[in-house]
Amino acid sequence: MAGYQQYASRLKHDVRMSLVEVPVTPRRGGDVAAWRRAEGDRMLKGIQSGDWVVALDVTGSEHSTEALAKRVDSWVQRGQRVVLTIGGPDGLDSRVVERANEHWSLSRLTLPHALVRVVAAEALYRAVSFRAGHPYHRG
Repeated sequence: MAGYQQYASRLKHDVRMSLVEVPVTPRRGGDVAAWRRAEGDRMLKGIQSGDWVVALDVTGSEHSTEALAKRVDSWVQRGQRVVLTIGGPDGLDSRVVERANEHWSLSRLTLPHALVRVVAAEALYRAVSFRAGHPYHRG
């Protein structure tokens, strides 16, 4: 949480981040599909009809910092709330993936969901810094 918070707290003005954690379903009984479905139910409850949803998923598009800065520009210009969805230990429910307007892959590696939030926050901070012309990006 501290790594995520470090980057989220640096963002100001037209891009801000807040973290809403969906509780992971207790892993009892071995029904992975049911666990994912329950987590998906909770995620979908937090998504509003006008939200622009980005599923963080290994099958999504990879972006350079420059490309991500362009995506951020696009999101800001839309004027919609952007919701990044990160799956639990067993990934995202298919309904959340289907609801997503776009899919973003941080890496082809499978990463633990707690690490994904830090990497995504840092990548967004770097992209926002790049689009603002700050020297944080050293391409």
